[in-house]
Amino acid sequence: MTLATFNVNSIRARLPVLTKWLTETNPDVVALQETKVEDAKFPIAEIESAGYHVSFHGQPRYNGVALLSKAPIDSTLTGFEDPEWPTDCRIIAAQIGEVYVVNTYAPNGTAVGSEKYEYKLAWFEKLHDLLYDRLKDHENLVWLGDINVAPTDLDVFDPKKMAAEVCFTSREKDALKKLVDLGLTDCFRKFEQGGGHYSYWEYFIPNSFQRNLGWRIDHIYATKALADTCTGCEIDLEPRRWERPSDHTPVVASFDI
Repeated sequence: MTLATFNVNSIRARLPVLTKWLTETNPDVVALQETKVEDAKFPIAEIESAGYHVSFHGQPRYNGVALLSKAPIDSTLTGFEDPEWPTDCRIIAAQIGEVYVVNTYAPNGTAVGSEKYEYKLAWFEKLHDLLYDRLKDHENLVWLGDINVAPTDLDVFDPKKMAAEVCFTSREKDALKKLVDLGLTDCFRKFEQGGGHYSYWEYFIPNSFQRNLGWRIDHIYATKALADTCTGCEIDLEPRRWERPSDHTPVVASFDI
């Protein structure tokens, strides 16, 4: 079983890239983030024509998440399902075959010390509660998506320069560690311990992709039972080389289940 995460940075703008990638790689499950489209305008027909069931949770211009699956998608959850939290279309979870999949587009945080930064940290605390609850009932659970945190110095191109930047501050890394400490494994780091492997390159840095000035902020985490069956996890660089690419590229993990 292959599971992938891909921040498409607008599914309608990136539809040719996405459908080409689906045709060429044929993953079983794909978690999309930053779809940036309300549900009524989601390109269902194009996704179904590629051979996938689809479930989505979106809004105009911002955020948005979706799950694509060769197998049926069951028991879908969107958001925290808590009326005290805004419905900002950052979470979609579902049972797909033997695996419970939690797809998240974590807040960026914008600037250290801002309201959005504090919201990001509170959001991670709320996500901790959600995952803690789901892990009670799901031995085979995957949490994946654009997590918007680079966990270690190996996961950014210039850790000294970025030490005080959002997505790499100690508070954000501590929040991520608290989630991972629930019993999750970073599937990519199971196979690759070195630096220089990134999934996101900023548009506004000239030739950032060609110079490999990136961040590893797109992750696939699995419970121990599932991680023990993981046979590989790679960052697929090819879609970032195509015409009109997203600023992210897919991360793909394979499981022997």
